[in-house]
Amino acid sequence: METLLLKKNEVARLIGMTEVIGAVEEAYKAFSSDQVEQPDYIGIHLPSLRGEIDFKLGYDKVAEIISMKAHSGGFTNNPAEHGVPNSMGTILLFDARSCALICIMDGSLITGLRTGAAGAVSVKALARKNARTIASIGTGNQARMQIRAINEIMKIEEIHAWDSTYETSSKYKADIEREFGIPVTVASSKKEAVERADILITTTRGKGSLVEAEWVKPGTHIVAIGTDQRGKQELDPELFRNAKIIVDSLSQCTQKGETWHPLNKDIIAKDDIHGEIGEVLLGRKPGRESDDEITIFDSTGMAIQDNTTATKIYRNAIANNVGTFFPFFEE
Repeated sequence: METLLLKKNEVARLIGMTEVIGAVEEAYKAFSSDQVEQPDYIGIHLPSLRGEIDFKLGYDKVAEIISMKAHSGGFTNNPAEHGVPNSMGTILLFDARSCALICIMDGSLITGLRTGAAGAVSVKALARKNARTIASIGTGNQARMQIRAINEIMKIEEIHAWDSTYETSSKYKADIEREFGIPVTVASSKKEAVERADILITTTRGKGSLVEAEWVKPGTHIVAIGTDQRGKQELDPELFRNAKIIVDSLSQCTQKGETWHPLNKDIIAKDDIHGEIGEVLLGRKPGRESDDEITIFDSTGMAIQDNTTATKIYRNAIANNVGTFFPFFEE
């Protein structure tokens, strides 16, 4: 047996966003069907002026694949000081029948792709069918990935974007208009952007002032991406009082996600959480039930999303003879 090595450019050739959306839907359904073993992920915050590194481990009992991902972010000085990117990822795949390492692949693209796909899956399940206008609070790489994914499943007519720096949001406007032909308005304030939204996406890494509850109009679907650890927050906890709350993982979101904040302030109780997105996709719980509902999708990110996406890439690589096999084990 040999192990397959897949580099970043090879991973990029092996999967498209439509396939990733399908893989993420599969992940959510498996997770909510007790077909997944997924220990709590570990995050290590490095000393000042560096960033963080997370380790996520998942076991897909149906596919018999175990994945382990290491992903770092926030290392802004890396390119100049170390000659490496400021964010990096590596994924290991193991055959669960033997626990042999079958693939080592660059994981830097997968986190962005599957997180973007998560937003699109929630839009399919929870946004109003006539939703056309998006507000993007935060205009970094993940904000672009959200548009890339959501554009696969609905027609976006306009985007209202806000970021803490005008230069960043202006570049986002130029990039999105060039890639998709969707008109982007750079908002002068968060309030101005949020008030226009049918779908609100927050990707600010969970730091800074909050999206206020009073800005959000009835019928808005909120895709909350930036809060995946204690200490991060993007939304006014009051938003949760009268919203339908859907999470990717009940255990993660109540401990580390955006949902932790209203729970901690006793604005909601655990029983007020409508359910997991997998339960909605499986038809066990209803999605949107009226055009006036505010729906919140709290996405903390799960190892099983990496697992199903990386497994699809691995199988595509085998089918298309992409990558380099090398002997890793000796008897």
